[in-house]
Amino acid sequence: MADDYLVRIGKLIRDARQHRGWTQTQLAEALGTSQSAVNRIERGNQNISLEMIARIGEALDSEIVSLGYAGPMHLRVVGGRHLSGSIDVKTSKNACVALLCASLLNSGRTVLRRVARIEEVYRLLEVLNSIGVRTRWINDGVDLEIVPPAELDLAAIDAEAARRTRSIIMFLGPLLHRMDRFMLPYAGGCDLGTRTVEPHMIALRRFGLDIAATEGQYHAVVDRAVAPDRPIVLTERGDTVTENALLAAARHDGTTVIRNASSNYMVQDLCFFLEALGVKVDGIGTTTLTVHGVPTIDVDVDYSPSEDPVEAMSLVAAAVVTESELTVRRVPIEFLEIELAVLEEMGLDHDRTPEYFADNGRTRLVDLTVRPSKLEAPIDKIHPMPFPGLNIDNVPFFAAIAAVAQGKTLIHDWVYDNRAIYLTDLNRLGGRLQLLDPHRVLVEGPTRWRAAEMMCPPALRPAVVVLLAMMAAEGTSVLRNVYVINRGYEDLAERLNSIGAQIEIFRDI
Repeated sequence: MADDYLVRIGKLIRDARQHRGWTQTQLAEALGTSQSAVNRIERGNQNISLEMIARIGEALDSEIVSLGYAGPMHLRVVGGRHLSGSIDVKTSKNACVALLCASLLNSGRTVLRRVARIEEVYRLLEVLNSIGVRTRWINDGVDLEIVPPAELDLAAIDAEAARRTRSIIMFLGPLLHRMDRFMLPYAGGCDLGTRTVEPHMIALRRFGLDIAATEGQYHAVVDRAVAPDRPIVLTERGDTVTENALLAAARHDGTTVIRNASSNYMVQDLCFFLEALGVKVDGIGTTTLTVHGVPTIDVDVDYSPSEDPVEAMSLVAAAVVTESELTVRRVPIEFLEIELAVLEEMGLDHDRTPEYFADNGRTRLVDLTVRPSKLEAPIDKIHPMPFPGLNIDNVPFFAAIAAVAQGKTLIHDWVYDNRAIYLTDLNRLGGRLQLLDPHRVLVEGPTRWRAAEMMCPPALRPAVVVLLAMMAAEGTSVLRNVYVINRGYEDLAERLNSIGAQIEIFRDI
C-alpha cells in the first residue's frame, strides 16, 4: 500500500474520530490497541490491514473505505465560519437543459455561452452524443458547441443517462418534427414523488403526437395530419410543460397560441433562443404565448443563457444562515422580487445596485449585498406560486432561513409529494421542524445548529439546504453522496470556499 494512501486513510480515520468526539485513547480502547498505535495510523505511519480498517469503521460508525467501485462524492464541512466578499451567480441550470433540448430543432451549429457544467447537463450531453449529435466544449471549456447529424440514431440512445434526468421529456417537442415513430426512456431526476406527465401529453397531442408508456419507455407515434386548430390551453402552468409546447410549436408551419403558459425565467430564455433561431414569439413574460413557427431551421446561432435565480437565492440563504455580509453579483432580479419582499418583511438588511442587462440583452440583473440581520418569522405562510409568485424551487431555502428567525414559520410546499419531508433532515442539525402533513412544515427558530454526519437528501434543493445548515453549525459535519447537488450546481463547494466556507471534497478510497 503506497504511503500516500496510508496518509489519506489516516486522515479519514482522524476526521471520523473527531466527528464522533472521541480521543485517540477512546478509539484505542474500542479496538483493543494502544493510543500510540492509533496516533501512528492517523499520521499515515502504520501499515494497516483491510480488517483493521473495517473494525475502525464499525467502532466509529463511519464507512472509511468502500472497495470495488469508484465511490460517491462526499463533503466534509467545518462550520461556524462567516462568509465575506462577493460571488457571481452562474448561468441557469434549467435554462441550459432546455436550450440543449431546443438545439435539436436546429440543423445548423448552436453555440451556448457559459453553460453550467453540472451533472444534469452532462447526462443530456451523453444522451445527445449517443444519438449522433456532436458536442464539444470550446473557449477553454466555457462555451458549448452543438452540431446535429442529418439523421438522429435513437436506437443507440444512452438509456441509463436518459433515465437519470427528468429533462429528457423535453426531447418530445423537437423529435416529433424529425421522425414519425420513436422511443424514449422514462424521465428520472430528483426523488420528489409522483408528478404526472399527462399535461405534456395533452399539449403535444395537438401536434399529432400520441404516446403509449410501456416497459420503461415512451413509445411515440406522430400523425402529420394533426395540427392545432385553436389555442392550446395547458392544464398545468408548469415550466417544462410550457417548454415542450414551445418546442413543438417552433417548427409547426403556422401560428400556435399557448395559454396558461409559464412565464418563468427558463421559459423566457427559451423564447429568446427561439427568436435567435428565427421563430417569432409574442407575449414573452406573460401567460399567453403566440408562436409563429417555421418548418425548417438551419442557422448558425450563438446564445448566452441568463443567470440562475435559484442559485442566487441559495447564495443569499447561505449569507443569512451563516450571519454573513456577502455580495451576490449578477442576480436576475425580476425572478427574485417576491422572495426579497418576504425577506424584507422578516427584517433582512440588504441593498442592491441599479439594474443592468445580462449577456442575452434581455434579462435584468443587479448586484445584491446581504448583511447580518435579526429576522422575525413572517406573518403569512411561505408558499410557492407560478411566476411571478415565490419560485417553487426557492421554497426549501426558506426552511433554513426560518430556522434562524425568531418565531414560528409555516411552509406549505404544495407542488411536490415528498420534498417537505426532506426538510425535516434539518432536525439532525439542531433544527426544530415539525412535519404537519406531506406538504406542510412548521419551523421554529432561532436555531442553535450542531454538526452531524448524514446522507444527502435525494432532492436537489433540500440537499443544498442541509449543506447551508452544516456551514452554520459549529464543528465538523459530513454530507455523504452529494451527486444530487452536482446535478444542479457547478463546483459549489469550491465556490463557497472562495468566500470563506471550509468544505472538503472526499471520496471513499
